[in-house]
Amino acid sequence: MVHKREEPRELRRGLKERHIQLIALGGSIGVGLFLGSATAIQAAGPSLLVSYLLGGVVVFCLLRALGEVAVAYPVAGSFSAYAHIFIGPLAGYVTGWMYWFMWIVTGMAEITAVGMYVNFWMPELPQWIPALVAVLIMTAVNLIAVEVYGEVEFWFALIKVVAIVLLIIGGLGMIIFGIGNGGVPIGISHLWQHGGFFPQGASGVLMALSMVLFSYVGIEVIGITAGEAKDPSKTLPAAIDKVFWRIVLFYVGSLYVIMSIYPWTEIGSVGSPFVSVFEKLGIGNAAAIMNLVVLSAALSSCNSGVFSTGRMLYTLAMQKEAPAFLGRLNSSHVPVYGVLFSSACLLVGVVLNYFIPAKVFTYVTSVGTFACLWVWAIIIIVQIKFRRSLSPAQTARLGFPMPWYPFSGIFCLAMLALVIVIMGQDADTSMALLVGPLWLLGLVFLYWRRSRNIK
Repeated sequence: MVHKREEPRELRRGLKERHIQLIALGGSIGVGLFLGSATAIQAAGPSLLVSYLLGGVVVFCLLRALGEVAVAYPVAGSFSAYAHIFIGPLAGYVTGWMYWFMWIVTGMAEITAVGMYVNFWMPELPQWIPALVAVLIMTAVNLIAVEVYGEVEFWFALIKVVAIVLLIIGGLGMIIFGIGNGGVPIGISHLWQHGGFFPQGASGVLMALSMVLFSYVGIEVIGITAGEAKDPSKTLPAAIDKVFWRIVLFYVGSLYVIMSIYPWTEIGSVGSPFVSVFEKLGIGNAAAIMNLVVLSAALSSCNSGVFSTGRMLYTLAMQKEAPAFLGRLNSSHVPVYGVLFSSACLLVGVVLNYFIPAKVFTYVTSVGTFACLWVWAIIIIVQIKFRRSLSPAQTARLGFPMPWYPFSGIFCLAMLALVIVIMGQDADTSMALLVGPLWLLGLVFLYWRRSRNIK
């Protein structure tokens, strides 16, 4: 008699603390820091450092809120599962699909960028070929086992970290010892010589805040790893605390160095600030080196996107808020159909990116911006509701409590509300506040139709 082999029903806890730390670093240190930081510098000047520190406080509160609930409920769907439990099934449904769509849109942009970066070395190669290869490789990595994903993401993120550390060390050498400047120390006078430290006033700090917070997008992926973390009660708190300080150090440290070496008014006029610093240090082929770094950053984002969306679909299927087949696991305890479905959507995105008008693609990507704000707000609301559900004795036994509760959560929600107001002042970002709510209403309508059909 032949017995049918039972399918695995749970994800495997194969992610170590070093994996989780670098996954979170890789998720939040993206292409924007290496190529797009000049835009934020022009908005605020040297006071951008204040914007990043303020944004860092928001992210600290966000991570600790997520950590408190994740240590108590270490599940793969993270904030979608928590919203389902503590707010209601509709909130879980909307949050899960919002986050899935956010990563799909991000992935579409990243794999399109992969084609552009590869063209740096192979200008004759059509862009769609490296984009396709990137999706196929990342899909294979995510299907083998969670440990393989963790290891690949570890090395992708390490490339970015090494580039930032080298920039900070080399830049400090120029500032203090005059390395690359004929032995004459550059000093830090550029931070206040060109219109002062606050050249755009307090409004510059606030206007840059939305750009700063969105540069931290991806940090919440640390919650998705909870369902596959080894000993989550120890690895998650350690990873969250270490990741926060390292991210703030890397962002603030690199921008401090860049704006000390060059007048902020000149940054961005020619290429990436990172390339400019490396060239000043006398590093040959600086542009090629940074192209490799941003290529790894794009691949890292794509890799995390496939991982996150696969796990989110798995959770939605477990909650009966997505087709059941998306919750099936392969022999390596990986949500195989969730991963394949997300990868297929990424490929469709590559094709559409070439055929649909640029404005339509802009509308689609603006939904990702709205989804980020939604997910972050849900994380804080979930933590507040979770804490309110506990007795004083249960609160005392929390493994990783949110500090300064409830004021930290209220502060975080207030800052997110401020970002929405700031976004409404800019034509490019205000689109997200128009298109995003329409997507939200669409999800609510689909949930309502689905609920009626079930009845």
